[in-house]
Formats: sequence, C-alpha cells, structure tokens
Amino acid sequence: MAHCLWHTGWMPWIFLAVSLIGATFSWNAHRPLLRSRTLSAPSFMAGWLTDELAWQHLVWQIGATILFVAGGALAAWPGWLGLAITLGSWWGLVALIRRARSARGTLEASLREVLGPAARPLDEPSLGRLALPFQRSEPGVEIARDIPYVPDDDPRHRLDVYYPTGARSATGDARDPRPVLLQVHGGAWVIGHKAQQALPLMFHMAARGWVCVSANYRLSPRATFPDHLVDLKRAISWIRSNIADYGGDPALVCVTGGSAGGHLSSMLALTANDPEYQPGFETVDTSVAACVPFYGVYDFGNQYGLQPHDGLLRLLERSVMKQALEGNPDAFRSASPLARVHPDAPPFFPIHGSLDGLAPVAEARRFVEELRAISKAPVAYAELTGAQHAFEIFHSIRTSYTIRAVEQFLEWVRLRG
Repeated sequence: MAHCLWHTGWMPWIFLAVSLIGATFSWNAHRPLLRSRTLSAPSFMAGWLTDELAWQHLVWQIGATILFVAGGALAAWPGWLGLAITLGSWWGLVALIRRARSARGTLEASLREVLGPAARPLDEPSLGRLALPFQRSEPGVEIARDIPYVPDDDPRHRLDVYYPTGARSATGDARDPRPVLLQVHGGAWVIGHKAQQALPLMFHMAARGWVCVSANYRLSPRATFPDHLVDLKRAISWIRSNIADYGGDPALVCVTGGSAGGHLSSMLALTANDPEYQPGFETVDTSVAACVPFYGVYDFGNQYGLQPHDGLLRLLERSVMKQALEGNPDAFRSASPLARVHPDAPPFFPIHGSLDGLAPVAEARRFVEELRAISKAPVAYAELTGAQHAFEIFHSIRTSYTIRAVEQFLEWVRLRG
C-alpha cells in the first residue's frame, strides 16, 4: 500500500501536508501561544522540542524532502507549494539555531556585570555532545542512588549523589572537600523525579569537581505547601551531616532548580534557618551559599498581575495550597519568593527564557529588580532570547552555554568565600 502511494498522484499532496506540519512546528517555536490557558502547554511542548533540537529538525526535514522529491512530489503544483513552504521552514530553523547561539553573548554579559574581570568567554558546544542530546552519563562521574534523607519508607524522601570518581572516602575523611550543589526538580509541584531533570548541569559540575545532590520531595495533591519546602530543608540537613562521605564540603552548599524547582530553590535560599519550615530540626543550618533558579515562579498570588492567565493560580488553589487566594492572601504571599527578598539573601543568578509559556518572564524580571534593590549580595540575571520553559533539561546549543555560565558563577561564589 505504501509502495502504491509513493508512485501515485497523491505524492505532491502528501508532501504538501508534511511540509505544512513541519512549518507549523517552526512557526510555533518563533511565536508560541503564551497567553492561552488552554493552548499554552501544548504550544510549549511543540516549541520547546523544535527550538532546542532545531538542527536535528533541519536534518530530518532535508532528508524527508530528498525522499519526497525522488518519489515524484514535484510532479504537480501542490508539491512545488510544499517545497516553497519547506524552504521557509528551513529558514525558520536556521534562525532558531542562530538565536540559540545568541545565548552565549547574553550569558557572558550577565557574568561580566557581576564577576567583572573574572568572567571568561564561554566554550563552544561539543559536537559529539550535541549529537547525543539525551545522553545520561559522563566519564569520571559516579552516582549513589536512592539514599534516604528522612528515616522512613517514603520514596519521595530519597536523593541521588553525583560525585567525581575517587572523591568518596570510605572513612568519611574530607581533607579536600568539594563544593556541593543541590538540584531541585520541577513539575508544577505535582509531578517530577530526581533522575529526570538538570542532568547536563549535574554531570558537568560533578566532572569538574563538585558534588551534586538531586532530591525527591513530597508532591501535591498529597502534600500541601510548605511540605515540599520542609522536605528540601531536610535534604540540606542530610547534606550537612553526610555529604563528607562523598567528598563534599557541608559548609559550602549551593542550590539550583527549574520551574517549581526554581520556586523552591529560591525559597530555600530566602528562608534559611526559618523555624517555621524546620519542624523538629530548628537548629540545623539550612543556609545556602548561592542560588541559581531556572524559569522559576516567583509570585504565587499574582500580586503584581504579571501572569497572563489564571491557569497557575487555579493549580495552586486546587492542589498545592489547597485554599483560595481570596480570603487567604497572606498564605500565598508567604509562599512567594518575591515577598521573601531581604538584605541578607545569598548571591543569585536567575535564568529565564524570553518566550516562556508556563512561567512568565515578567516575574523573573521583577524578582531580579527586587533582589538588586534590597539584597547586599551580587545578583546576576540572564534572559535568553527565544528560550522556552525547560530549555536545559537535555543537551542543546543553549544548554551548553548555560551550564558553562552556571559553572563560572558558582566557581566565583566558591572562591569568593
């Protein structure tokens, strides 16, 4: 049947249809539907994969076009129209690749603003790494998985440790302790897993001498905020007591996370040692040396009116906070990093995409504005042109530049003391 279709008059029409689909993906990556509560999520998914894998899309479109032309797709006018649309799609994909490469200049400028002469040019991406975007390993890095950080049977109270080969001490002797990075996964506070996100960053940092910890935490609707935050503070408590066994320095812990993890990592950094969120372990030091939140949510109650629709608020009211904003504004405000900014906040480096369809970039801008006005610590900020939500989950051009910039920032924090 397929052989018959390949040599019939349907081929120009099939080519036209495939060309329209490819062009739609390219167009959506340039113009995602940010303000639609119903369509913003599917628009994000399609745009995210097209944008971060633009050169892979270009390769398969070129290959498909060659096959269609060889099969007679240009025998009638629909095929020629399909070819014109395909060429436009290729132009759009090349524009996406160039836009992703612009992240280098943006990130370098952000680093220079805070690091000054210590900022260095970012290395170019490895072609081998870009060819394997979903690779989940790195030479010289070992992983200890599913370690309980709370003495119970809850699988959400487990963490993984990524550490350089040879760093782990059988005796717990940390004569050459390594800085620690805690990664907080996202997933709208209701889904997500420690082994699914920020793998390029954790492998990169562990290969360069850091010890990285990725922790699960209880999820809504079973959990109600601040359960998520309390769990992560317990993870910091575990790090303080146990990370030396993996070569880590319990005195130098930084935190990062994306989306809901960006919110929670920011809350960790801004509520250090707050007894309200440390029931039963109030005396444990839960401070962090720096915070790098990716595409975070910073205003639970939409106090500043920067969210494009009410989808996020409905999720928070129904599943995360389990109370209505109306009548309980203080609870939503207390859960918002924007309301928690204070002079003694640690150094921050928020990173956000300009086309984020799930967490509005306007909130990140306002958060950085408040931090820079109030905090005594340095605040870097990178707004990556054209980037969507979750852009650094797998290896891509933009991911490569970003993780190198984060490495520079965190190394500067480490040397700064």
